[in-house]
Amino acid sequence: MQQFIPGQRWTSNTEPELGLGTLIAAEGRTVRIIFLATGEIRNYAIGNMPLSRVRFGQGDRIESHEGWFLNVDTVTEEGGLLIYQGRRDDGTEAMLAEGELSNFIQFNKPRDRLFAGQIDDDRWFELRYETLRQVAKLEQSPVRGLCGSRTSLLPHQLYIAHEVASRHAPRVLLADEVGLGKTIEACLILHHQLLTGRARRALIVVPGPLVHQWLVELLRRFNLRFSIFDEERCRAIEESGQAANPFQAEQLVLCSLGLFTQSRLRQDQVADGDWDLLIVDEAHHLEWSEEKSSPEYRIIERLAERTRGVLLLTATPEQLGRTGHFARLRLLDPDRFYDLDSFRREEALYEPVAEAVEKLLSGEPVPEESTQQLLNRLGEEDAAPLLHRLNAPAAAKDQREESRARLIEMLLDRHGTSRVLFRNTRARIKGFPKRRLLSYPLPRSGQSDPRVPWLIQTLRRLAGEKILLICAKPATVMALEETLRTREGIHSALFHEGMSIVERDRAAAWFADPEKGAQLLLCSEIGSEGRNFQFAHHLVLFDLPLDPDLLEQRIGRLDRIGQRETIHIHAPFIEGSAQEVLYRWFHQGLNAFEEICPAGHKIFSDLRPALAQAMEHPDDKARLDALIEDTRERLARASDALKRGRDHLLELNSCREQAAEALRAAIEDIDRDPALANYMARLFACYAVEMEEHSAHSHILRPTPHMRCDSFPGLPPEGLTFTYRRDIALSHEDRHYLTWEHPMVQDAMEMVLSSETGNCAVTTARHPAIEPGMLLVETLFLLECTAPRRLRAGRFLPPTTLRLLLNEENEELGDLLPHAELSKEALPIDQASAGEIVRKRRSRISAMLSGAEARATEQMPAIIRRALGQTLAAYTAEIRRLAALKKINPNVRDEEIEVLQEELRALHQHIQGARLRLEAVRVVVGC
Repeated sequence: MQQFIPGQRWTSNTEPELGLGTLIAAEGRTVRIIFLATGEIRNYAIGNMPLSRVRFGQGDRIESHEGWFLNVDTVTEEGGLLIYQGRRDDGTEAMLAEGELSNFIQFNKPRDRLFAGQIDDDRWFELRYETLRQVAKLEQSPVRGLCGSRTSLLPHQLYIAHEVASRHAPRVLLADEVGLGKTIEACLILHHQLLTGRARRALIVVPGPLVHQWLVELLRRFNLRFSIFDEERCRAIEESGQAANPFQAEQLVLCSLGLFTQSRLRQDQVADGDWDLLIVDEAHHLEWSEEKSSPEYRIIERLAERTRGVLLLTATPEQLGRTGHFARLRLLDPDRFYDLDSFRREEALYEPVAEAVEKLLSGEPVPEESTQQLLNRLGEEDAAPLLHRLNAPAAAKDQREESRARLIEMLLDRHGTSRVLFRNTRARIKGFPKRRLLSYPLPRSGQSDPRVPWLIQTLRRLAGEKILLICAKPATVMALEETLRTREGIHSALFHEGMSIVERDRAAAWFADPEKGAQLLLCSEIGSEGRNFQFAHHLVLFDLPLDPDLLEQRIGRLDRIGQRETIHIHAPFIEGSAQEVLYRWFHQGLNAFEEICPAGHKIFSDLRPALAQAMEHPDDKARLDALIEDTRERLARASDALKRGRDHLLELNSCREQAAEALRAAIEDIDRDPALANYMARLFACYAVEMEEHSAHSHILRPTPHMRCDSFPGLPPEGLTFTYRRDIALSHEDRHYLTWEHPMVQDAMEMVLSSETGNCAVTTARHPAIEPGMLLVETLFLLECTAPRRLRAGRFLPPTTLRLLLNEENEELGDLLPHAELSKEALPIDQASAGEIVRKRRSRISAMLSGAEARATEQMPAIIRRALGQTLAAYTAEIRRLAALKKINPNVRDEEIEVLQEELRALHQHIQGARLRLEAVRVVVGC
């Protein structure tokens, strides 16, 4: 039976940070402990106290309160107090009474904690083991950085993100046609670069009206918390003294271009921001010509010169025209794109190849003229055998297709701007819905607006259908909501820029609810941006915007890939009004309601004065008819030019289908795997976080008073609702979407591994291979490569767990008893019994731990050699590929190859320096 003697040293199992405690009194059924390191005094009830008696043993190195160290040889006990004898670091013999031990000793190493009696429940050991296993899997995942976004798995987006994000300091144009998700692609690249450590500081510059749209996209889809900077925010930071340069105060900054156009100071400050990645939206509005460039263009040009990675989101090259396209390219690489005439001549070299490419892509035989073009472009030595086999009647079909695929691959590698420009078109990307326009000319009716009774009738006629209504101003939205509610008792959801993000989320969730949700969502222009309402199929355009691009943005809320129903576009307008003029111009001139109109903005810019005149004189039918005819002619010319200028090779390179489908399949496999749900359920249970079912595949998470941490990562006091299902997350944006890349999951895993909890445990087990009383020691050694995150050393040498299971004869039984099988047979044991087992068999356990360490050390060299081999093979192949590519494609930057060579050298050094440490130990006794 334990004696309680003043002067004994004890440690708290629940508060190890208190250091070493000293027993100062034992009265009745209570002991009093003072923790001199913190000045705390605690009273504990005997028999139920979370304390462990501190006993060091032979071979331990202990510290005195004077700061010198003793290497223990023997331990004796006098009057219930321990005395340690051994040698100091200088070799002199010394004696140290336990009362003279340092008060600041803490036990965090598994071996120390085990022998100090700070033994954890077996479930914590299991959690640590599973965390180590999952971390290693995540480090090696080929789709790391692409799995955690609340987005549909669209192959073209995944392909671009994977291709660009894996580069060092990517500098590219994202020029997909409207509706294909350039914003999503940019955010996927950004998310990947931040998660893998390739970027730390990012600046996003967008037009003023799009700031909040981007903020919502970044937060809700990617869990990225950006800070919006405007003049007021900059001044506040300067006045607070937080930073001399306000842009150094935050790592992730979102702002409008207008912040810099009025202030030279802000231009200088943002240019000195030391950014890793710059993203510019609507970059086609930056004006440039050989004679002069706009202030906005010069601002971005200066930023691009000083930023390592640059993503420009822009209109398609055909919309920009050759000069505009060149202006964007020179922002990315002014050394490569230095002269417009040279660029035009280079582009002209590709035109003769276009027909040959068409034949190649169509699957038809390649005629002689096209064959010659391909030989000129690809070279006789490489292309002649492939072309011969392609046109040979006797060649097998699979041989011809293999030759065709190889020729296309060679053409893609040689394509002029294929590495800096990505542009997908609706013509190639399938999955868009049809559009059906329904117009409602309404007669004037005195003072009242005839659109209101029309809307009420429409809501009744479409009872049971979800309807999205968009209009220009928040005031219209609020007036409509009040009218519908007070006059007809119709309750609708509101969504406008005057609401907070949380309020908008709740409104969107109410609208999305298929059972108890609102039938109607009333949106203002800005309030609707960036949201996914594709579960609805009816769009009411209560008024019309002037710009065709803005009209397309409205329709784009429903016209998205994955929309399975025809979209019904309801357009009410008052007869004889300016809105009727606008309606007819959009429909009869541009066909902008039922088809996407890439040339719409350019035509609008050219005809804006004429359109304004027609809207001022809505009764002048001849004027409007002439405008519509002019618009049609311009649209026909623009469409013909777009078709002629269509670059099939560029489209093919922007989404190589086989690679894109492989990425989607890999992510779908991870989505289907129940490993995350099982892991998080175990983690929530260990930390006493309450989880209850909310609805099918959704759960509510709440903190409890009994949690094993002060605050659980990412869990607010009021709790949150979450799902593991991508489809549910897409239709319920108010629910958190938990993935392996979600900040809560990442931070919780970090919390597990950064704590010592779970690094030692004792259990009993009943198994045919374990005799009663048999002693086993299960060790988890961790082989770690400490390297900068940007190197992503985990691809080749992730934190590797070496599990060893030794018996008392030092035999390794890990293959005979895998971890899962042993854990299935483990039985709980109380802490007092666990401590007694360790105390009685300490010397044997210590010897077994030494044996395990020797075995783990023997395994290290082979693991490191394998990792070095994989690193060398992967980097050598990529360096050779880029070097060969550079000979035929000048858009491969020298910097890319040099960075890979430097990364290879650094990785070799860091992997060779990998270290082994004991991560956790579990003592198992047969029963």
